[in-house]
Amino acid sequence: MKSRTRIIDVALRAGVSVATVSRAFARPDMVRPETRERIQRAAQELDYVMDGAARALALGRARTVGAVVPTLDNAVFAQAVHGLQTVLNRSGYQLLIAAHDYDLDQESRQIRALVESAAEALVVVGAEHAESAWQFIRQSRIPLLIAWSSHDRLPYIGFDNERIGRLAAEHLLELGHRHFGIITGHRANNDRTRARCRGFLHALRRAGIAESACPISEQTFSFEGGRQGLHALLQYGGPAVTGVFCGNDVLAMGCLFEAQDLGLEVPGQLSIVGCDGLPIVSQMRPSITTIDLPTLALGQACAKALLDWLEHDRAPASVTFDIRLRQGQTSALAP
Repeated sequence: MKSRTRIIDVALRAGVSVATVSRAFARPDMVRPETRERIQRAAQELDYVMDGAARALALGRARTVGAVVPTLDNAVFAQAVHGLQTVLNRSGYQLLIAAHDYDLDQESRQIRALVESAAEALVVVGAEHAESAWQFIRQSRIPLLIAWSSHDRLPYIGFDNERIGRLAAEHLLELGHRHFGIITGHRANNDRTRARCRGFLHALRRAGIAESACPISEQTFSFEGGRQGLHALLQYGGPAVTGVFCGNDVLAMGCLFEAQDLGLEVPGQLSIVGCDGLPIVSQMRPSITTIDLPTLALGQACAKALLDWLEHDRAPASVTFDIRLRQGQTSALAP
């Protein structure tokens, strides 16, 4: 049985975006004659019949934006999604969400599915994606916004991830620490994680501390990952680690729980710095020192940028959010 032709197939054949195909069917007066003719020819060649989702988009009723995030199991992404959805809903748009659990091939499939589900624009986390995803995005010409990171050519709304690492290292250095460790997520397929580690190690080099003296434990972003990460750092063959930078607050909490179970005094024997600024870390005892990331504001800003892009057909200006270290009770003078 022959598979049904989709609106994205017509867009690819005609060399235009999905939104342009929809506009050509619903408001042909808004599309240049030569473009309209090319779309009509592509539709005829492919025996295209609009399905319900495509028809809704053509009539201006779909009004959907897609977002692909690594996970919804971490509150930091849930906060950003909440910001996205709140702003989009106020403007009559729906948000379609997909989570890929740091699997770039799965993310590529999700991007295609969202576009085929009539998403008019996309926001994705990070600047590193599978080549198949980049190729599909180029072909579909869908507006794409990068979140959490920066990008050389595409608009982005994100953070300076290297600076996150530098802030953590500089804080621990100012407290007199000289023996460090990093607990982080897996660096493969995650440009944010790599940049944060790079920033931390760069600050150590400037202070005369060799990168090789700072062990790095890659773990899953979980409480158990924080626990296992601390175990790995304590088994490192060099001097005892006194300052630990964790790639997010979940890892920092796991590291703290494990230190307490092992009878290590925090911050007397071990100082811990996290990243994200989750509300729960300020309520813990001891409260966790962390790098605050305004993720709710990031989600809101992404939504406003995409709405403006869709309305005025121009890419938004890129934005790098300011960040700061919020000292809690898990960091103090080195022992």
